[in-house]
Amino acid sequence: MLTTETPRQEHAQLDQYPVEQLVAALTDDQLVAVQAVRAAAPQLAAAVQAAVPRIEAGGRLIYVGAGTSGRLGVLDSVELYPTFSWPHERALSLLAGGPGAMFTAVEGAEDDASQGAAELISLAPTANDVVLLLAASGATPYVLGALRAARAAGALTIGIANNANAPLTAQAEHGITLDTGGEIISGSTRLKAGTAQKIALNTISSALMVRLNKVYGNLMVDLKPTNAKLVQRAVRLTMHATGADEAAARAMLERCQFHVKVAVVALLRKETVEQAVAQLAQANGSVRAALAA
Repeated sequence: MLTTETPRQEHAQLDQYPVEQLVAALTDDQLVAVQAVRAAAPQLAAAVQAAVPRIEAGGRLIYVGAGTSGRLGVLDSVELYPTFSWPHERALSLLAGGPGAMFTAVEGAEDDASQGAAELISLAPTANDVVLLLAASGATPYVLGALRAARAAGALTIGIANNANAPLTAQAEHGITLDTGGEIISGSTRLKAGTAQKIALNTISSALMVRLNKVYGNLMVDLKPTNAKLVQRAVRLTMHATGADEAAARAMLERCQFHVKVAVVALLRKETVEQAVAQLAQANGSVRAALAA
């Protein structure tokens, strides 16, 4: 039996716990997810190192999964645009059962390996693409079909599973096992197995964006201000990075369409927007390198 499916004895009376004890047990169990990701840190680092040159060469991030795992992939992909201005067309996701499966389970969709392969092939994968494949079991046919198609196309494959010795992690170029063990509610991998996958995806995509010069220090300087909250965040980030007051920061941001990177370089170097844009282009988008030039 898969470890993620194995019933655990220490909470065999879970249904009889008072609410306070029930909540404590459920929250405490999530700590195992953090431990599992930390144990896989070397594999995560290796995957990021392998992915960076492909993404720098123009590759895409492609997420593949079914059920909870697939929905987590969709979540990570769509958040890259507002957070890092990452182009929509370079963060794609495949969810078994199609877009509708984001909201309603599609019975049997995850069992079709040929569909997983066909949908991956429909994206015309290249050798520069990075395909992140997720399955708590590590044996979901839809995901394994996509994996085989991705490897045939020469794309980099990163397989993430919650069971040791899974086909997914064995067959991917970079296999990452997040060994979260049995769930407190037996078999419900939307719990700590899903939490571990979410942490791992956050780690991989965020590390990639840092390496792609989307961050200055630990400031999110390449966000896309798509709403009032993010506009205000852009102002605060510019103020923090430059020491400018709110009026000066906002005025510069308005001149450069609220591109924080450009505003920071222009304010600190006392340059025009056009000069700051040119400096960043020469520095491959690195604020730190542009400031040092």
